[in-house]
Amino acid sequence: MSLEAFHHFFDCCIGGWSTERTYHYLTRQEVERSHTEFAVRSLSAETKAQVLAVNVMETEQALEQLPGFCLGFHTVSEHGEEVSQELNMLFVPRGTEDGWLVGDYLRDRAYEEARPIISAFRFNPESRELLMTTHYARIVSVDSITLVNPRLRVRRILNYVRPTRDDQPLDTLALVGFGVEQKTDG
Repeated sequence: MSLEAFHHFFDCCIGGWSTERTYHYLTRQEVERSHTEFAVRSLSAETKAQVLAVNVMETEQALEQLPGFCLGFHTVSEHGEEVSQELNMLFVPRGTEDGWLVGDYLRDRAYEEARPIISAFRFNPESRELLMTTHYARIVSVDSITLVNPRLRVRRILNYVRPTRDDQPLDTLALVGFGVEQKTDG
């Protein structure tokens, strides 16, 4: 599979974005809206190497060819709660499965837990959907970003209660999130 569509997806992601999201908290039967402003910029080869190092991972692939980004965001919920964070992320392709590009998604700081984390990603070049699955201590987060066009993305977040064993199905949702993300620059 050509990596061209994969790199195009990430080229479109660089810049400023404004997001409106709705979160459905199923465990407490609550719905909440939020607004997020975030900025995405490319990482240097040196910072990509640091993301690999903190995750104790090596790759033989050229760092310049791996998509890596610094993501900074500021979220305000409809209740006035504010969260800001900045993290570095790196995508390391490993191969293909059923037409999807698959690999590892590394962060120097996870969203749910303040530690480095390695997740799995799948990218569909036909639908331009990036699917990221992260296993946290108590939840499994399945995050989807679909690039509709270079200035518009649709986001879906499914947080499942983590089963007691890894061979059990993900069947208990704790949170469902939907968002529309629009580019604010370039």
